[in-house]
Amino acid sequence: MDATAVVIGAGHSGLAMSRRLTERSVEHVVLERGEIANSWRTERWDSLRLLTPNWQTQLPGLRYDGCNPDGFMNASELVTLIDAYAAAINAPVHTSTTVTRVAATSSGYEVATDRGIWRCAALVLASGASSIANVPSLAAAVPASIDMLTPLTYRSPAGLGDGGVLIVGASATGIQLADEILRSGRRVTLAVGEHVRMPRTYRGRDIFWWMDAAGVLDERYDEVDDLVRARHVPSPQLIGSPEHRSIDLNTLARLGVQIVGRLCGMQDDVAQFSGGLANTCRLADLKMNRLLTRFDSWAETSEMDINEPPHRFEPTTVPSAPALEIALTATNIRTIIWATGYRPDYHWLDVPVLDRKGQLRHTGGIVSGAPGMYVLGGNLLRTRRSSYIAGANEDTFALANHLHAYLNARVA
Repeated sequence: MDATAVVIGAGHSGLAMSRRLTERSVEHVVLERGEIANSWRTERWDSLRLLTPNWQTQLPGLRYDGCNPDGFMNASELVTLIDAYAAAINAPVHTSTTVTRVAATSSGYEVATDRGIWRCAALVLASGASSIANVPSLAAAVPASIDMLTPLTYRSPAGLGDGGVLIVGASATGIQLADEILRSGRRVTLAVGEHVRMPRTYRGRDIFWWMDAAGVLDERYDEVDDLVRARHVPSPQLIGSPEHRSIDLNTLARLGVQIVGRLCGMQDDVAQFSGGLANTCRLADLKMNRLLTRFDSWAETSEMDINEPPHRFEPTTVPSAPALEIALTATNIRTIIWATGYRPDYHWLDVPVLDRKGQLRHTGGIVSGAPGMYVLGGNLLRTRRSSYIAGANEDTFALANHLHAYLNARVA
């Protein structure tokens, strides 16, 4: 089977690229291992809501027009939106089609699937940056008596076994799960490493309004000092609750969550934690205040009517002597949830485009060393906006233009 372009993945990014290719009259297919928006259907916990407000949920030719622009979609609502989008753009999606191998050919790429082989001149990898939970190697030392989950397998507190829960990681996922599981009546310990503290609202407006208005989300990948590090910064400590509430370590500590440092070892039944919790939290507070100062400076020169004056939030309070070791069985911790991030799954990619760490080499989504290959999704792909659903709008515009020009150059 032949197509000018093949898009792998029918999530929001893959469908957005399909719309862009249709606009440019590029014949293509979209291959999806499950259903449309499969990850949102099958790999998200029950209470999950987007971190971004509804007004920011945009795709090519689609803007939110519902009655709750300042609310936050849950996973089911997002699936409904993506389903409707696929139908509206008449995307040529082949569902239940699993890619098993991608190889380069003299004329482009060969995409082998469990339902046949596709040959194409251009290839777009839109299978997502959150396919595999990034579980650290020390998980191998956890006793077999301890249940282990990731955010891809956790659904709700009701599905947990008896006993307390150790959550490793304090990004958006870690703090949301800590909050939910604690409120279910369980004892929760949260191991905190590097994190990004951020209030839900500032001076009466959502934090994403500020990042959008002040130009933070428009910062390009080639304007960042340390791009590799920037692409691996944890997601901000936010929750998309109907009440627009903020959530941070102070909030969790007041509720009763035990806060400890980064998990750095596991010896038999004993979890070992870093003693650098105070410094980690001070750095997060410092970075948050720098961001708020940037917002304040922008507000001084803008013509926006912002009623609330600048202010700062209380510093993160850490225990004077946080636990450095916890015996899991003795303290009745029976479950560990690894909220330690994700990584893409490219096991089927038989093209030499991965570095020694298994990361895809690309420049703003244009894959290095593989003409006609592109990637979508992931932090700071082209701008900071790329980390969120709305980023697919501009990312696909730029990459579809490049792909179209590449095809034209081949013909010429």
